Amino acid sequence: MLFNVVAVLSLRWLATAAAAGPSSLTLWVLAALFFFIPQGLAVAELASRFPDEGGIYAWAKRAFGDSHGFLCGWCYWVNNLLYYPNLLMSTAVIATFVVGRGNTDLVNNWSYVLPATLGMLWFATFMNIVGLGTGKWLQNIGAVASYLPGVALMGFGIWAFVHRGSATPITPRSLVPDLANFSSINLWATIAFAFAGLELCSVMAGETKDPARTLPRSIFLSAPFIILLYLVGTASVLALVPTDQVNVVSGFLQAVAAGAEAAGSVVAWLVPAMALLYVIGNIGGIGAWLTGPARVAFMIGIDRYFPPAFGRIHPRWKTPYVAILVQSAFATVFLFLSVLGRGTTVEKAYLIILDTMLLVYFIPYLYLFTAYLLFTRRNPSPTARGIKPWLVAIAGLGLTLLAMGVAMVPPSDTPSVLLFELKVVGGALAFVVIGMAVYWRGRRQEA
Repeated sequence: MLFNVVAVLSLRWLATAAAAGPSSLTLWVLAALFFFIPQGLAVAELASRFPDEGGIYAWAKRAFGDSHGFLCGWCYWVNNLLYYPNLLMSTAVIATFVVGRGNTDLVNNWSYVLPATLGMLWFATFMNIVGLGTGKWLQNIGAVASYLPGVALMGFGIWAFVHRGSATPITPRSLVPDLANFSSINLWATIAFAFAGLELCSVMAGETKDPARTLPRSIFLSAPFIILLYLVGTASVLALVPTDQVNVVSGFLQAVAAGAEAAGSVVAWLVPAMALLYVIGNIGGIGAWLTGPARVAFMIGIDRYFPPAFGRIHPRWKTPYVAILVQSAFATVFLFLSVLGRGTTVEKAYLIILDTMLLVYFIPYLYLFTAYLLFTRRNPSPTARGIKPWLVAIAGLGLTLLAMGVAMVPPSDTPSVLLFELKVVGGALAFVVIGMAVYWRGRRQEA
């Protein structure tokens, strides 16, 4: 359950959603109904049927064959090379609040952001190489550290609603998304992505006790906590900070700081404390997203589509250390590449990486929902009783395709739409083409 919380929940999405206004609350509800719940049902069903090491890669391979299994696993793995810089750049910004430098020029100073990001990345890498038994504590502590600041934020938000009203007016009209504004619709993709990750734990099914029973239960226990914090947490940010002043990267701590200031000096210590917990939580999240996708790369290495070294296990710590090291090395390269270019800022690089990552990451979800539909139609099981698998699959596939489409819509303040599309869409297509080239190279070598 804790692994699911740290894998899915990230408080940075509260700021992203709140910056778009109260209509994001409606999007949270719709994304939960049409993506998060179907995702949980699909993963729980497939994990109970096929508790295979490699999870989503193994399911796609079972359903559609080697080539589709590889493409699913490749997109799932390579996406995370982009995810680490994305999450850790946000974490580095929040870390400035720990030392009292929040909302200063330090957040756009790459001489600080780069070393801080790399330090956190390689610390999480080391923790997961020395063993899953060690790495799991990083994830467990990270889950608790992620949730506690959210609880504090919700407390401040409720206090603000009761004592002075919301800083951002929340009316029935403001809750309706503006479907004519294509830039704001881009938030659909972000919110759907924020709910992604329930499949991650199943990737380690081969190392889980009684996975057919444990994995579905962990999903059903963790999902309500995640939905609650995303929805009430976003409302709390809106209550504490006017929506036009919310920083898309550090808005969560902005709201905590506003709540602490209103509550008085007696709770001023909460701001750096919550910032520190947030940093610890995100490092735990990186640990989860290092160890999970490394198992996918490990299985692809065993199948010989990746170099055989990916299938190696550390002789002492029994972890796929080569896969983990390669992930961190590539993430380091992409971090440097993301900041190249004249006029690049932390926030712009953050958003470009995010949109590229969204397109690549949602491809495995197309396989997840179609595999779920295929297996449940062939052989209905007791876990699917009372549930219409085709409704679950259509809901999940529909929102996944919508999220992929709106991820290609540039923000309204983008100076060059063409450059944005080249970076985001071109980058995603390049990753897919490279992946298929790797696959066919592996096939030729096997032949």
